[in-house]
Amino acid sequence: MIRGSRYNEVMIRFAALLALLVSVCAPSFAETFLIIPFFNHSKDANLNWIGESLSEAIREALAGQGAMVIDRDNRREGYRRLSMKPNTLLTKASVVVLGEAVDADQVIYGSYELLPSADSPAKSRGSLRITAQILDRKKMTRGPEYMEVGALEDLARLQTHLAWQTLEFSTPKTAPSEQEFRNSQPAIRLDAIENYVRGLLANSSDQKMNFLLQAVRLDPKYSQANYQLGRLLYEKKSTRAAADTLQKVAATDDHFREATFLLGLCRFYLGDYQGAQESFQLVSQTVPLNEVLNNLGVAQLRRNLLGNALQNLKKALDGDTADPDYQFNVGYALYKLGNFPAAMDRFRAVLERVPEDQAATVMLGLCLKQPNTRAAETRSEGLERLKTNYEESAYWQLKAVLEPKR
Repeated sequence: MIRGSRYNEVMIRFAALLALLVSVCAPSFAETFLIIPFFNHSKDANLNWIGESLSEAIREALAGQGAMVIDRDNRREGYRRLSMKPNTLLTKASVVVLGEAVDADQVIYGSYELLPSADSPAKSRGSLRITAQILDRKKMTRGPEYMEVGALEDLARLQTHLAWQTLEFSTPKTAPSEQEFRNSQPAIRLDAIENYVRGLLANSSDQKMNFLLQAVRLDPKYSQANYQLGRLLYEKKSTRAAADTLQKVAATDDHFREATFLLGLCRFYLGDYQGAQESFQLVSQTVPLNEVLNNLGVAQLRRNLLGNALQNLKKALDGDTADPDYQFNVGYALYKLGNFPAAMDRFRAVLERVPEDQAATVMLGLCLKQPNTRAAETRSEGLERLKTNYEESAYWQLKAVLEPKR
C-alpha cells in the first residue's frame, strides 16, 4: 500500500476522533484480541513455523467473525518496543506486558510439541500436541485451556478445530457451528501450509515470492496464499499476474474485500474499466470507505457514466473534504458534465490545499475558457485520481464504537 504524508495526516485525525469516541463509549467498546505465535516446546527450531501457522489460523477465524484483532505488523512492533525476540518462550507476566503494549483486551497464546509417532516413519512425521489458553487482560483472569492432538500431516484439520474452539470460548454469541466453520475452511496440504507461513516470515520480497509461489503450486485453492501472493505481485507491478491471482481469493476469506479492492486497481490499470467498476462496487456494498467510493466513481468516469460517477465521488468527498484528490475528482466530473462554475470551485479548493497542483491549474484554466475543442479534450483526458490505500480495519474500529454489539 502507498502510505505517504497525506495518509498519515488522515490517520492522525482518525486516531484523535477514535480516542474521543472510545472515551465516551468505553463500556461497550469492542474487545481487541492479540494472538501470540504458539511456543515451540520441541527441540527442533525448524518447526517454529507451526507456531505462526496456529496463530494465523486463529487470527483469521476471529477476524472473519468481525472481531478486532491485532495484525502481525502491530504485534511485531510490540515485540520490538519491549525488546522481545519472536519465537522465544514468554512467561505469563511477559504475555500480559505484550498484551498491554498493543492495548489488547484478550490475549490468546499456547504451545505445541512434536511427539514420536507410533507408526513407521514412512506413515507419519510425528504426533502434534497443541495447547491453547485465553487470558482476559482487563480482568486478569485465565479462560479455559483447550487442546488438540493429531498427526502433523493433519495440521490443517487440527488448527481448524483449534480456531473453532477459540471462537466458541471468545465469541459464543456469534460463533458458527463446527460444521459450518469446517465447511468454510478447506483442508490444505501440510507442505503448502509450511511454504505459506515461511513466506509470511521471510525477510526479503524475493524469498516471500518463492515460498508463496510454491504454496499455491502445491495447493491452488489455498486462498490465504493467493491473497498474499497477489498482493506481492501487485506491489511489484506485475499487474496481470496479480489480477489472475487475486481472483482466486475465496469470498469467505477475511482478506476477500481487500483482495477485491486490489483486483479493481489491477483491472483499471489493464484498461478493464467495467471489471474495475464491478470490483469496487462489490467492496463498497460492505465497506463504503472513501477510497472505495472514489475509485468506483473514477472507473465510472472512464466508462462515461457521468451521473453515477459524480454521485459516488461526492460521497467520497463528503467523507473527507480536506482531501485534494477527492476535490479534484468531483471537479473533474462536473467539468465533463459541463457544469463549469461548480467545477471551478472544486479546482480552486484543490489549489488552496496544494498550490503547485499543475493538473488542477490546467483544469481551472479550461473551466474559465469553457472550450469545446478537440485540443481541450486531449489536455483533459485521463486525469482522474485513484486511491491505492485501503484501511478496512479503521472502518470496523469506528463502526464498533458507533454501533457496538449488545
